[in-house]
Amino acid sequence: MRNGIVSIFLFTMGVAWGAPLWEAPAPDARSVTVKLADETELRVDVLAENLFRVRKSWTNCWTESGLNRYGILKADWPEVAFTREEGTIRTAAGALTVDPEKGTLRLKSQVSAADLTVAPRVAGKGFAITFPLAKGERIYGLGDCSRDEIMRRGKRYEIWVRNVTSYIPMPVALSRNGWGVFLNTTWRHTWDVGAKDPDAMVAEAREGEIDFYLFLGRDYPALLDIYTRLSGRPALLPIWGYGFTYVANQNIDQFNVINECMQFRDRGIPCDVYGLEPGWMKTFYDFSIYKEWNSERFYFPYWAPIGPHTWIGAMNRIGMKLSLWLCCDYDLFRYEEQCAAGLAKKSGRQVKVPENITETWEDDRINPDAKKDDKPQKPSSHKEQMYRKLKCPEDEVPNGMLPWFEHLKKFVDQGAQCFKLDGSNQIGEHPDRAWANGRTDEEMHNLYPAVYDKQMAQGYEAYTGRRAMVYSASGYAGIQQFVATWAGDTGGGPKPLASLLNLGICGHSNQSCDMSIFKIDSLHFGFLQTWSQQNNWDYWDQPWIQEPKGFETFRRYARLRYRLLPYLYTAASQASRTGWPVMRALALAYPDEPAYDTVKTTYLLGNDLLVSAFSPTVVVPPSVWHDWRTGETVTGPTERPVTVTDEWGGALYVRSGAIIPMLPEGILHVERGWNETVELHVWAGSDGAAEWYEDDGDSLAYRSGAYAVTPLAYKGGVLTIGARKGSFTGMPATHRVRVVRHDEHGQTVIAERVVDAAGATF
Repeated sequence: MRNGIVSIFLFTMGVAWGAPLWEAPAPDARSVTVKLADETELRVDVLAENLFRVRKSWTNCWTESGLNRYGILKADWPEVAFTREEGTIRTAAGALTVDPEKGTLRLKSQVSAADLTVAPRVAGKGFAITFPLAKGERIYGLGDCSRDEIMRRGKRYEIWVRNVTSYIPMPVALSRNGWGVFLNTTWRHTWDVGAKDPDAMVAEAREGEIDFYLFLGRDYPALLDIYTRLSGRPALLPIWGYGFTYVANQNIDQFNVINECMQFRDRGIPCDVYGLEPGWMKTFYDFSIYKEWNSERFYFPYWAPIGPHTWIGAMNRIGMKLSLWLCCDYDLFRYEEQCAAGLAKKSGRQVKVPENITETWEDDRINPDAKKDDKPQKPSSHKEQMYRKLKCPEDEVPNGMLPWFEHLKKFVDQGAQCFKLDGSNQIGEHPDRAWANGRTDEEMHNLYPAVYDKQMAQGYEAYTGRRAMVYSASGYAGIQQFVATWAGDTGGGPKPLASLLNLGICGHSNQSCDMSIFKIDSLHFGFLQTWSQQNNWDYWDQPWIQEPKGFETFRRYARLRYRLLPYLYTAASQASRTGWPVMRALALAYPDEPAYDTVKTTYLLGNDLLVSAFSPTVVVPPSVWHDWRTGETVTGPTERPVTVTDEWGGALYVRSGAIIPMLPEGILHVERGWNETVELHVWAGSDGAAEWYEDDGDSLAYRSGAYAVTPLAYKGGVLTIGARKGSFTGMPATHRVRVVRHDEHGQTVIAERVVDAAGATF
């Protein structure tokens, strides 16, 4: 019988279609293996005091998923203290007890109410893992697998990337009882969250191995902290990524690009990113690595295709960054396998790769000894003379062998600073495709967009030394560390809003969705989210081509967003350090209020702003809140009607005691993560505290601590600006600070003066 089981196991591992085993490192000092009654072994790796990885094997052959192999999940965990007493593994945060007879694991937390017994079992070529649900226990997460609810208990979900209905599913669930689970698989699978059995959550797949991470936390911030340590902290976009992104009609040409950029500047509409749709390419929807400019619309002198004299150079002179639309159907896994082998070789390890893949990608990133000059020169695949002046590595490497980002470097050299990753064809299924890594689409379909996002972000950052502003329509676990996303081709409405909130619950903070400038509620939501964009696609929705009142409303919202940039940038930096998202569902922010489980149209934007959209009412949580426009105070918890007019599309409240750092009026674009003049707006009535974050706004140095945080406190009517902590290149010695107080009498400028790094009191 066991031989048959082993055969099934090996088939599951990929041997049946020729793919090598993705072997994990052998058990080490952090590993505990237990022999079970059914002759299998259970392996537990203690990665942190509140994080355990659990795997089950018939053959003592421990494997990895693509998320591990391709570097999406954290691998370099520091040693952690734990003890083993017979079947119990104990850390400072909890205990995990293995029952060899039943094959179950009991997880008992020391930091929360979590106490559950997990039952993993092999089911054919796949698995089923059962987690008990306590009475009243609430479950959140699973990403963008459904846009109908925030609290997931009582429903069943399929984790499979799909167009419109499931752009970014994520196999992670958080419990109100202080525990979470991340299922380490990329196979198509389902989560039954108490739908069939009200007292159980079951994650199951037809194929794949038992491999999951259990984590503990006293509250949701603690759970997201450990989960995003595992799957990656949200990236901090360049400061201009949090401004406004405008995407043009796909039929536009270079002359109208410059004209529209000047419309923004001349009409006083803040904007930082100008995006082109697929019409920028010679071949519409060009999936290849041989793409070229549509020269009839976008001309460059063939003798000088790079420089300030080009139309892109003209954009840059007025502070506009160019974004290019991309589609992709490339086999990205070949390069991932080459990198896995190359990096293993450098560290003295060996990694098995399919026979048809060169051992390493031979360039300076992995193999500095590679002799590129020995490769025969090939005729260029580009016919236009201009490309002879650009770096075109696609001419030197056979089709399918070139890392995807390499062919985009010439467009970066010409001035592209942002890329939009369309759903085509990263969302599409490829059931008959033989991927270069030997896997089938059932295993690789969910992983593909995550690898695409990774290669785009890391490729741009490695080439430029700057932060990537790449935004994608789809993804999977871990993408928050690479890209921003938007809610796909679904417009702006309550369902995309629910999607953004669910992604925030899963640690993905940089989300957005399209806005309709002719719908006031969509406009309101569009400018009051983590990052902001408008997509014209094939339409004529330019802000200035509408009724004068509508234009003024658009401009007022855009200006409000830019005034809020220091506040939003601070919230985004907090997300990059902790995993706590910028947009927060009320159920996440107020976990002791079960009634908020059904609230999908009111959310927190950062710590102190409350926003509603697409609803006739706003749910006001506990605290005293001030209406942003009128100053009227409201004490929560309560529910209030929302007055929607042609000029205002929803609610915006600010918490009493809040200190909101803001830019002065008139900023039309941003280049740095700081400004010489900053306004600190204080809403009186309660004491409060906040922080004000700054950095250079564009480089990767923030990841190594090159930033500054200034503590702010309001107590007894006095605002204290604390001593600035940290530093970064170009940090100003002083700021001109204007303090504005808001109370029942309206707003009052208290003082304006120069403040140095030591701080001040107002």
